[in-house]
Order: sequence, then C-alpha cells, then structure tokens
Amino acid sequence: MLQGLRAWLWQDWIWFPPGLGWADLESRDGKVFGHTGDLLVTLPIALCFLIIRQVFEWKVATPLASLLGVREEVRVHASHNPLLESYFRSTTKHPNQSAVESLSKQAGCSERQVHRWFRRRRNQERPNKLKKFREASWRFTFYLLAFFAGLAAVIDKPWFYEKEEMWRDFPKMPLLPSQYWYYMIELGFYISLLFSVATDVKRKDFKEQIIHHMATIMLLSFSWLVNYIRAGTMIMLIHDASDYLLESAKMFNYAGWRKTCNYIFIVFAMVFFITRLILFPFWIMHATIVYPLSLYPTFFGYYFFNGLLMILQGLHIFWFGLILRMAIKFLPGNDIVEDERSDRDETDESEDEEEEKDGKTKNGPVQNGHSVLNNNHRKMD
Repeated sequence: MLQGLRAWLWQDWIWFPPGLGWADLESRDGKVFGHTGDLLVTLPIALCFLIIRQVFEWKVATPLASLLGVREEVRVHASHNPLLESYFRSTTKHPNQSAVESLSKQAGCSERQVHRWFRRRRNQERPNKLKKFREASWRFTFYLLAFFAGLAAVIDKPWFYEKEEMWRDFPKMPLLPSQYWYYMIELGFYISLLFSVATDVKRKDFKEQIIHHMATIMLLSFSWLVNYIRAGTMIMLIHDASDYLLESAKMFNYAGWRKTCNYIFIVFAMVFFITRLILFPFWIMHATIVYPLSLYPTFFGYYFFNGLLMILQGLHIFWFGLILRMAIKFLPGNDIVEDERSDRDETDESEDEEEEKDGKTKNGPVQNGHSVLNNNHRKMD
C-alpha cells in the first residue's frame, strides 16, 4: 500500500510540466543532477553546525562580549515558596489582581510581596544580555559568510541578471558544485536552528519563526528535488542579504553602542525593504509565477512551490510591520532600538525599576499607622 501511494505521489504529471519527468533528472553524459539521497547530507551538517556553534559561542562570542563590555546580569532570585512556584508553573506567570489577593491569603504574605515574588521569578527566566549577544554573534557570522559565499556562487551566472535564465532548459539543468554546497550548507543551518529552537531566546514571533524555518526547509528541499535550483539560490541570496545587518545591530545594542546600533538598523530596514518587499515579490516571484506560464501549462508542483513562496512573503510583510514599530524608537526621545520580536519579559526593564522602587519604599504607604508590609516580609524574604 505504501509503495503504491509513493508511486502515485511521485508521478511525473504532479511535479513537472507535460512531457517532462524524473527521467530527465538522471545523471548521464557527464551531467550531474540533484537526488533525494543528497538531502541526507544535511543532517550531519546540521549536527556539525550545533557543535561549531557551541565552540564559537565559548571561544569567540564570549571573549568578544567581554571586550565590548557585555556582562552577565546579576538578578535577585525569588525566595523558595512551593505555593507560588506551583501557580507560576501551572497557571500563569502574570497573575491578575484577584489571583494575587487569593495567593496572598494562602501564602500568608502581603499582595506587594506576591507581586515582588512573581517579578523576581519572571526575571530569573529572562535571558541575559550575554546569552542574547552570543546568539546574535553566531547568526551574524553565518549570515555574513553565507551572503558573500552565495554572491560569489551566482554573480557570474546568467540567471543572476536575467530571470528568464532560471527556466532555460528546465528541468535538464546540470548541477554545479557551488550550487550543491550552497544548498547543503543553508539547509543544514536551518535544520540546526530547528534543533536549537528550544534553548534559544524565545521571542514574540516564535511561531512565525518555526513556520519560516519549516517553509524554508520544505522550499529548499522541494526545489532541490525538482531542479528549481537556480531559483532556489536566488531566494537564499535575497534572504541572507539583510539578516546579518539585523544581527550586528542587535550585537551593538546589547553592548550599549546605541548610535552604531541605530545607524546599522537604518541600513538593515532599507535593505530588508528592497530585498524582501521589492526584489523578492517583483523579481523572484514574478519569475516563478508569471514567466513560467508563457512556457508551460500549470501543474501541481507549480502551485506547491509558489505557495511556499507566498508563505514566506506573508512573513516578510509581518516582520516589516515589526520593523516599522522599531523605527518609531528613532523619534525624538527614543535612542534605543530593541528587537520588537522579543517577549515582554525579555526586554521590559520596568520590572527591574519596580524592584528598585520596592526597595526604596519598603516603609512607604501606611494604613492605620502601620506599614503595608508590616511583619510579613520575613515569611517571604
């Protein structure tokens, strides 16, 4: 049954225009084409990336962070309280006022102490700047190298200048060594990102990032199998063109180099807009959606490939909205650019400020001649 399903799924008419098929992708006469087995190489490459990343963050990113003045943040830990810890883990990290009142009575402490405990407990799970700096350094290094390596691989190719060349002799376009390694390395990197997503800094667009990584892996894998490789290399190059700029801006932001961060972010926003919202839809997608219609009738593979491209373009629009929100920080009085994709707990400094205020106002508001905190602080602190 499975063999029958597999035979039906990989029929020529599904993935290729009429008259073309898998037989055209068999290596012959010195011409080499991509095959399914080649994709297995990406798994050990992904594993190598994970190992290299650990060494890079330890031997390169951490010393660089120290050189730029990025340090581990010292935070006050929440005191041991099984009741509040259970509520924190099983219910919510942000209890509402009614929940705070209830927890206050059960724990035998004041509402302010409950608020303080949850602030401290949330702060314990916030990734510190050093961790974020190391992650940004790793991604910056890869994206920078990948962009220039990809540029070197395609800049002398005719399809870099003429989109019609992406489809010349399709699918009988032999595989070049530079295309092979460009694909394997990019696929291996995105697979490694999926493996490390559980330990990386979690951001607001966590789900969108997962969708992006999955769509990218599917897109690259499918384009490899059906020999859309020329279009695939251009898609990878367009994406790598702006990513390293964002990561470098974040690195300088974590290091406190505000003006440098802002200047780089301006360049990133312009490059992102040009590559993702102009070149990608009006050049790449035009070459994959409009131009092929003048050569072949539509087929399922045409819709599948372009459907994945539309998912990516939707994410581009979503992320550009976040970029615009970050751009608001350039208005007078705003001199810090933070990653709008970050969770509130990751970047909100108000909790630390509240912590300081609490420390300064322990003998603050009084009721009936007694401090609000009265004698209950011993039970919590």
